[in-house]
Amino acid sequence: MTDRVKILNHQEIMQKLKRMSYQILESNINEKHIIVAGICENGYHIAKIISDFLKEISDLDVRLCQIEIDKKSPINSVSIDIDEDEYRDQSVIIVDDVLKSGSTLIYSVNHFLKTNLKQLKTVVLIDRAHKKFPIQADFKGLSLSTTMLSHVEVSQNEQEEFSAHLVS
Repeated sequence: MTDRVKILNHQEIMQKLKRMSYQILESNINEKHIIVAGICENGYHIAKIISDFLKEISDLDVRLCQIEIDKKSPINSVSIDIDEDEYRDQSVIIVDDVLKSGSTLIYSVNHFLKTNLKQLKTVVLIDRAHKKFPIQADFKGLSLSTTMLSHVEVSQNEQEEFSAHLVS
């Protein structure tokens, strides 16, 4: 039998995203423009919420974009829905829902590092601490120690409310 335990409800997730938005703002205090890039699917939805929070709390010109990546074969499969000229010499924030092995995050970072940037930061809602790659989140909502067999699932219901569950 599969156990499914709620670890974050919608309100808790929104509080964490708002806090991380303030941290992002603090690390970009001298910037006029930033790029918030969400890794498809959930990472993009979370990036949109962070982008909206940043627009509420600051005068930053926030450009939201989406990162597409084949998670089964990430090498050379990363694409972004904006042109490189739009993020060159900018501050870029990469957003994902869960950091487990680090593969999608590291390949996304690698894609952006092929051009000159002012700054690159990473954001995850939940950090699982089971990384296979040398990458970490600069901003995280929750650090969670789990077994390798456990799975963290972030989902959105019909009312667009998020929740996070530990499935083991």
